[in-house]
Amino acid sequence: MITYIFVTDQLHNKMRRDVFQAIADPVRRDIIELVSNDTLTVNEVAEKFEISRPAISKHIRILNECGIIEISQKGRERYCQIQPKNLIPAFLWIEQYKSLWEDKIDSFENYLMKLQTKNKENE
Repeated sequence: MITYIFVTDQLHNKMRRDVFQAIADPVRRDIIELVSNDTLTVNEVAEKFEISRPAISKHIRILNECGIIEISQKGRERYCQIQPKNLIPAFLWIEQYKSLWEDKIDSFENYLMKLQTKNKENE
């Protein structure tokens, strides 16, 4: 039983160590945006949200496990600093679909323009 708990805990932690897991949650994306502008304490990050301090701490821990945020201790304060290079895999994955999305948007725009032209002709 103890081995099972240990193994499942370890597997659960391994799953979290992925940039895609880090950006999957909207609160974590907001935290990434906050600390991308400035190094903030955990308390300063928590003040920006209307969820509990323990919930923010859990999100920060996940971001830290994924390597997106580095936590440093200075005195009694813990500071969150972005590690932007660790977001590169997500950026590269998204970038490969950019032309596909642009093509789809262009196609949709052309369709809308045809509809508008057709509606004007029918008036």
